[in-house]
Amino acid sequence: MQSLETRSAFATRTGDLNIAIRGRITEDRLQASNLTEETLIRKHSGIRKTFMAFLTVLSALGIGVVLMAMAKPPQTPGTVSDVDPHKAFGSKNAPLVMEVFSDFQCPACKSLYTSTNRELMDNYVSAGKVYLIHRDFPLPMHAHSKVAAEYARAAAHLGKAESVEQALFQSQEKWENTGDVDGTVAAVLSPAEMTKVRALVKSGTLDPLIEKDMALGRMYNVNQTPTTIIHANGQTYPVVGIQSYAVLHQFLDQLLAQK
Repeated sequence: MQSLETRSAFATRTGDLNIAIRGRITEDRLQASNLTEETLIRKHSGIRKTFMAFLTVLSALGIGVVLMAMAKPPQTPGTVSDVDPHKAFGSKNAPLVMEVFSDFQCPACKSLYTSTNRELMDNYVSAGKVYLIHRDFPLPMHAHSKVAAEYARAAAHLGKAESVEQALFQSQEKWENTGDVDGTVAAVLSPAEMTKVRALVKSGTLDPLIEKDMALGRMYNVNQTPTTIIHANGQTYPVVGIQSYAVLHQFLDQLLAQK
C-alpha cells in the first residue's frame, strides 16, 4: 500500500460544478482514468449517503465543493478543541458543530458572512441546533487580514464580536485599500471601548488564540477561505467556498433528522 498525495489531480467539471478530492488516498494501484469522482468519494473519503445527496443538490445549483482528508477526528460539541468562547455562538449542547475558517479581507468570506451565516445564526444557532465557531485564518496574501483578525478578536473579548465583524466585512473594500482597520473598528465602538481594543492589540496577548485557529486549520488541511467544517453524528463534512443558505439548510436538516 502506498500513499498518494492528491491536490487537484481528481477534478471533474460538470457545467459550473467543480468537485476536487484532496488529501491522502491510499490504493495498491490507482487508475485515475477508470475512477469517477463519486467512486473516489465513496471508496476513499467515507462520506455518508447524506453527503452524497448534498453533493447532488450542489451540482444542480452549480456550487463547488472540495472534500479534504481530515487529519483530526470528528468533533462533537463536548469534544471540539481550542474554542475561544468569545468567538463561538449558540449552545455547546447543540447537535451540530460548524467551524468556519475565515479571513476578514477575503471577498468570498464577506459573501458567506453577509448572506448564509446571518440566516444560519437566526434559524439554527439561536434555535440551539448549531454551535457556530469562528476560526481566524488570515491568508498571507492579504496585507491587512491579520491586523483585522487581531482587532476583531480584541473586540470579541469586550462582547463586541458581532458589531465589529459586521463592520469589517461591510467596509472590506475601503480598509483593504487604505489599511485603516483601526478607523473601521472605531466607527462602531465607543472611545472607551476603542482604548481597550487598542491596548489588547498592542499587547499581543490574544495573538496565541489566532495562532491556535491557524494551526487547527492546517491540521484540517485548510488552505483557502472560507472553509466550513461541519461535525454531525460522528462524521465530519468539510466544505470549501460559499454555500447558499437554501442549499445548506437542506443538508443541516438531513443531518438533524439522523439524530
